[in-house]
Amino acid sequence: MPRKAKELSALEVTRLTSNGLHFVGVIPGLALQVRGNARSWILRCKVGDIVRDIGLGGYPGVTLAMAREAARQMRMQIANGIDPIQERQERQDALKAAQGMRLTFAEAVRRFLADKSSEWRNPKHRQQWENTLETYAVPVIGQLAVKDIQLAHVKDVLAPIWKTKTETASRLRGRIENVLDWAKVHGYRDGENPARWKGNLDKVLPAPSKTRKVKHHSALPYHEVGAIMAALRERSGTAALALEFCILTAARSGEVRGATWAEVDLSKGEWTVPSHRMKAGKEHCVPLPPRALEILRLLPAEGNDEIIFKAPRGGMLSDMTLGAVLKRMGVPVTVHGFRSTFRDWAGETTNFPREVIEHALAHQLKDKAEAAYARGTLFEKRRRLMNAWDTYCSMGHAKGVDGADVVRIGAEV
Repeated sequence: MPRKAKELSALEVTRLTSNGLHFVGVIPGLALQVRGNARSWILRCKVGDIVRDIGLGGYPGVTLAMAREAARQMRMQIANGIDPIQERQERQDALKAAQGMRLTFAEAVRRFLADKSSEWRNPKHRQQWENTLETYAVPVIGQLAVKDIQLAHVKDVLAPIWKTKTETASRLRGRIENVLDWAKVHGYRDGENPARWKGNLDKVLPAPSKTRKVKHHSALPYHEVGAIMAALRERSGTAALALEFCILTAARSGEVRGATWAEVDLSKGEWTVPSHRMKAGKEHCVPLPPRALEILRLLPAEGNDEIIFKAPRGGMLSDMTLGAVLKRMGVPVTVHGFRSTFRDWAGETTNFPREVIEHALAHQLKDKAEAAYARGTLFEKRRRLMNAWDTYCSMGHAKGVDGADVVRIGAEV
């Protein structure tokens, strides 16, 4: 039977300074290990057929009383057939695994955007996703682990803006759903997506259609467009020409501002907008009416990759530039609203079929059966439509900006 160590007091332990193991009694095998200025507790014991030295922590952080209690608990584990070192290692491994799988929502947003940004056609799209998530979601649930996010958390994000900023909130919900789906696929969470709408959030939030106040882009009545175009042609500068070109082609502002000479064939009177610059992601060929061609010939044609409507300091005109022209003219409409003006004019005053008008606006036909029969671009019919629009825009401005005598334009199909 091994010799029993003398029981040392706490004061006697403080006086142990020589290097080596100093057994302190009471619990067999418990010793203070001294190595220079470093002192720590060791439990020397037999685990199965192996003698092991098990560390119990540093002294004086771990006191004599604490070390004796820890040693007592460990000897009870060994007596019950448990290997304390193996169990400790398994707990540490489990902790590391749990930490490795703990991903906060804020970090999930960052990784999701990095993975998906190559799918978006321009940096602005990525920025919109990031801005809504960073502004509304991250401050509320950013530090939560994605595995812990529940319906109540998502509701806390959406509820404050659901009725006042319904469109933004609806987009935000979809973006949160996408981030959490990404997290699930990558193994960071399980179960249903708490940001899903159908059968989930639709039971706790009112439908967007019931709360959203639809705000259409302010449009000009089509019978006033002739007067506006006449006033616009009196103005100088690239921005005014770009705005006029935008109205004549019924194009979106970004499509016009980003147009390059490589996209234009003056001899054919065509402007082909590549798919990556179109909202629908599909190439769109625009027939250029006479005045639109005249505008292009007024501008210096440079290299193919050069922007047509250049800003004063080079590069694209800003998003606000064309709207600023209308503001200075005192016209209370938006640039985008002129697409509605064109649509109203074409639908109410011409005989062109609806699909021709929708093609001119680069709209995707919602009716699948109709779309199946309209696989072509109806280009020549659209050319006649745009020429008629050009003629209409050039007429009826005898009364100036405040009013116009207009001529109803019919068109053969």
